[in-house]
Amino acid sequence: MGRAARATRGGICWRLFLAGCLFLETSSQNFGQTQFVCTSVPKDMDICAATLQNSVPGDNLKSNVMQLRETLARCESQSGEPGARRKDAAAGAKNTMGDLSQTLQSLKQRLENLEQYSRSNNSVQANSLKDLLQSRIDELEKQVLSRVNTIEENRHGLRNETEQRGRVESTLTSLHQRISDLEKGQRDNRPLDKFQLTFPLRTNYMYAKVKRSLPEMYALTVCMWLKSNASPGVGTPLSYAVPGQANELVLIEWGNNPMELLINDKVAKLPFLINDGKWHHICVTWTTRDGVWEAFQDGVKRGSGENLAPYHPIKPQGLLILGQEQDMLGGGFDATQAFVGDLANLHIWDRKLTVGEIYNLATCSSKAQVGNVFAWMETSLDIYGGASKWTFEACRQLN
Repeated sequence: MGRAARATRGGICWRLFLAGCLFLETSSQNFGQTQFVCTSVPKDMDICAATLQNSVPGDNLKSNVMQLRETLARCESQSGEPGARRKDAAAGAKNTMGDLSQTLQSLKQRLENLEQYSRSNNSVQANSLKDLLQSRIDELEKQVLSRVNTIEENRHGLRNETEQRGRVESTLTSLHQRISDLEKGQRDNRPLDKFQLTFPLRTNYMYAKVKRSLPEMYALTVCMWLKSNASPGVGTPLSYAVPGQANELVLIEWGNNPMELLINDKVAKLPFLINDGKWHHICVTWTTRDGVWEAFQDGVKRGSGENLAPYHPIKPQGLLILGQEQDMLGGGFDATQAFVGDLANLHIWDRKLTVGEIYNLATCSSKAQVGNVFAWMETSLDIYGGASKWTFEACRQLN
């Protein structure tokens, strides 16, 4: 495919993606306790194939978010590189308008289906919902047309990669918040530690931030559950930076290198084999005396060493990030080092756990302890960029 063709295709894809984001953002507001949501599907598929009766808000919105992310990744690959210069914008706009017209026509057809469905249900509530949906579709039609015109008028400004990425990040974060609101009832009925974080793509904007800093520590144990089949390298599950040292405490598997434990920018290579798409429990221990470290996978000791940042205490007043590697305090993320996969049950102690204590964690024993420095809780994290939470209970849904 020539450069001009790729550029045209990329332009269409970006416009479809932005219009899709607008549609989701508009259609998911102010519906109260109703269960009618609109479903996003790929461009080449029947947009209204999903039936109204089988719609489930949480599942549809989760599917929308995943498809938006996949669309973004596909757009970037088709255009050659993120933020690539778009050509033939006028031709792309014409095709985009055709697709949007089809989308709006499908929405109107879906509303007619809703009217038929409402006849067999509570008429007052159904009519109110119908009127609200009709109003939303009318508003959507106006906003989509306005957005396409704005895109064409400002296509030179839209070439700015940072601006596009910020718009996508804001949309994904907003959608994630709405999904979280829908799932609130489920979260209220489950323990706050029974969840996992999912990072589906290599980006420089999906991550979770721990709300509290780590204290000064002269020994530590870090344990977590991981699942990934990313290649090369699963990325950076954990990164702790302090003023003056971005690599105060890091777990990273980058490129074709093995996973590494960094303390004060000093490196120990860990003998983990975890990128097989299965859940694995990993633990690392370290003490400042002689810099002794040990590595455990699935409850079994796999390696050990010494002279890793000996007599250097882990410093306080830092920032703990999950899913990204910090090149500066709280930022400098590189998509090539981002974690891709699922992460759960992260716990941190300010002491070296025993072999028996680590085995209890890996086997989900009733004797398993929680971290005294950081314990895995939904209320302890802030999530950004579209990374998502799912229900998870260790040892019950492994692999």
